[in-house]
Amino acid sequence: MKLRLLPAAELDLEIGADFYESQRVGLGIYFNDSLASDLESLQLYGGIYELYREFFRSFSKRFPFAIYYKLKESCVEIYAVLDCRQDPATIDAILDSPRTNQST
Repeated sequence: MKLRLLPAAELDLEIGADFYESQRVGLGIYFNDSLASDLESLQLYGGIYELYREFFRSFSKRFPFAIYYKLKESCVEIYAVLDCRQDPATIDAILDSPRTNQST
């Protein structure tokens, strides 16, 4: 399966990496590497995760982030990569927003 990161998900990853880099030099790179591995695993195991608000949801192995995606034909489309430490209502609002209701 192909993997497609939508622009909003790319921005989520940049924000996460910037946050961790500000905590400790090099941690942002580690965050990116870890999330890249989590994303790549969706190419093989994309359909096995639970559904949440019309999205499949996979949790990162090393960071408190969730990956929200949909399967479209032979492609995994990543809509959001969100910090799980947020208020659940904030996550729900993001998932209900226009940024996750369209694909490229």
